[in-house]
Amino acid sequence: MKHLRFFALLGLMIILQTNAQSKKKQDQTAIKSMCGCYEVGFNFAETFEYSEDENYVPSKVKHDKALEWVQLVEDEPNKIVMQHLLIVGKPDSPRVIKHWRQDWLFENTDLYTYNANNSWNYVSLSKEEVKGQWTQKVYQVDDSPRYEGSATWIHENDKSYWENAADAPLPRREYTKRDDYNVTLRNNRHVVTEEGWVHDQDNKKIIRKEGASDVVLAEEKGFNTYKKIDDSRCLVAQNWWNEYGEDWAMVRNKWDKVFAEKRHLKLNTKVDDMPLHAHLFSEDFEKTEENIGKTIDAFISK
Repeated sequence: MKHLRFFALLGLMIILQTNAQSKKKQDQTAIKSMCGCYEVGFNFAETFEYSEDENYVPSKVKHDKALEWVQLVEDEPNKIVMQHLLIVGKPDSPRVIKHWRQDWLFENTDLYTYNANNSWNYVSLSKEEVKGQWTQKVYQVDDSPRYEGSATWIHENDKSYWENAADAPLPRREYTKRDDYNVTLRNNRHVVTEEGWVHDQDNKKIIRKEGASDVVLAEEKGFNTYKKIDDSRCLVAQNWWNEYGEDWAMVRNKWDKVFAEKRHLKLNTKVDDMPLHAHLFSEDFEKTEENIGKTIDAFISK
C-alpha cells in the first residue's frame, strides 16, 4: 500500500510539474506575441475629476496614431526583453524614435517601486509571493526606470491577459504640461487578441506629499490598440535597431549594474541643464561604455 501511495504521489507531482511547464510556455508565447509591426492607436481621456479648484482644467483628450516596431531583444527561459520603436514622419522620409522598453522576468523577487519626485524604492519579495508570476519592468526612452509590477498571466476564452497596478512618474504627455500632481497610479491590462494586443489602463492622478495621505486629483482612461501588420511596414525601424542596438545594449548593461546594488534610487532631472535622454540621443555623444557609465552616474543622486 505504501508503494502505491508513493507512485500515486510521484505521478501527481509529475502532472503538476508538466502543467506548470505548459503554463509557463503559454505565458512566454503570449508575451512574445506582442513583438512585431503594429498600427498603434493611443487614446487617453480624463474620466473623473476631484479637484476643489473651480478653475481646474482637465487634460485634453488625446488621440494619436503611429507605426511601431516591437523588437525582441532577449529571449531567455526566465527573461524576455522587448524594445518599442516609433516610426514617425512622412512615408517617403520616416524617422525612428526609440520609445519605451518592457522586460518580463519570471518569478522575479527584486522590484523598484516608484515613490515620487524621481525616486524609486527597492523592494525584495519572497519566492512564495511571485510563484508562477511574471514581473513587467517598464523603462523610459533612456532606459532609466519607470514602473514595475508582478502578476500572473491568465489564458481563457481565446485570450491571454496580465493585470497589475503600479505607481509611476507622469507620462511625457503630462509632465511637460502639468505640475499639479506628481504620481500616476497605473492600472495596466495587457490583452493579447487575434488582431494583436491592447494596452488597457485605468489610471489615477495622485498628489503625494511626505507625511500626508495620497490625494487623487483625477482619474484617466487609457486605451492603446496594437493592430498587427506585415513586418515589412516597419523595415526602417528594424534597420535602425541593427545599426544602434549595440549602443543601447551598453546603456542597459550600465543600468543593470545600478539596479544590482539593490538600494533606493533617486535621479537628478537634469545635468548640465539637459535631461538624460538628451545626452544619450545627442549626435555629439560618444557612445562608449566609459562615457555612458559616467553620464548615467552623474544623474544618480548620492
